[in-house]
Amino acid sequence: MGGIGKGIVLAGGAGSRLYPLSVVASKQLQPVYDKPMVYYPIATLMTAGIRDILVISTPHDLPRFRELLGDGGRMGVRFRYKVQAEPKGIAQAFLVGEEFIGSDAVCLILGDNIFYGKMGLDRIVASFSGGALVFGYPVSDPQRYGVVEFDAQGRAIGMEEKPARPKSNYAVPGLYLYDGKVVERAKGLTPSARGELEITDLNLDYLRRGELRVEKLGRGVAWLDTGTHASLMEASLFIGTIEARQGLKIACLEEIAFRKGFLTAAAFAKEIEAIPKSPYRSYLEQTLAEGA
Repeated sequence: MGGIGKGIVLAGGAGSRLYPLSVVASKQLQPVYDKPMVYYPIATLMTAGIRDILVISTPHDLPRFRELLGDGGRMGVRFRYKVQAEPKGIAQAFLVGEEFIGSDAVCLILGDNIFYGKMGLDRIVASFSGGALVFGYPVSDPQRYGVVEFDAQGRAIGMEEKPARPKSNYAVPGLYLYDGKVVERAKGLTPSARGELEITDLNLDYLRRGELRVEKLGRGVAWLDTGTHASLMEASLFIGTIEARQGLKIACLEEIAFRKGFLTAAAFAKEIEAIPKSPYRSYLEQTLAEGA
């Protein structure tokens, strides 16, 4: 059976670049305009049709995510939680989430990555049939990221982490799709010089086996990394500008659940009743009235 039904949001790390904000709350719980940061990667998964989601975070912060999101019932999804005792690289998420993944395909998204625009992720997730798939996003400063190298025919032939001399300007954002072999492959990785299980090494393993595809993202897609004070503010301004201009909310999880059919109109109305009177509730009430 093809497709992906499970997703992981990796929301660990110390968030030291956001100090002292990160003392008060996890980086992924910081506000991005009018919602907690973690809403945005969860929205990406939900929009793609993924409803079984594992949230991985630190022992200190995981209870806060559980308090915010609950079991997912009010959004028509299922949230599960797992502690990452110590951050040891992105690929460690597959070891932490081994029981959750089992032998199924899975989509991993980083908790501080925001995607906006038509990526066709729902199509990609539904048609996923094996191997691994990552994305290539054109950036002006590729030396800051994992970078994909392509041959003359546009096929991925290499990948480097933060190269001094990048062989393309296509960075790999924090959104990855893997088949049911990913746990076994992650277990076979050797920690890097900084003692981490590198996601680039995992992707290279799939690439060497001829099992990695790279989907290039075009001009209509925005990818925002919110790991610094400046990028956090820029992301908030970006979201705020679009929401004010269009009168629509980005990453409104309850709305996504309703529009995707995860919640019936009656269930959606019940959830709205539980939300305090606020502009957020008013928006949901308007959404229900328009969709009824």
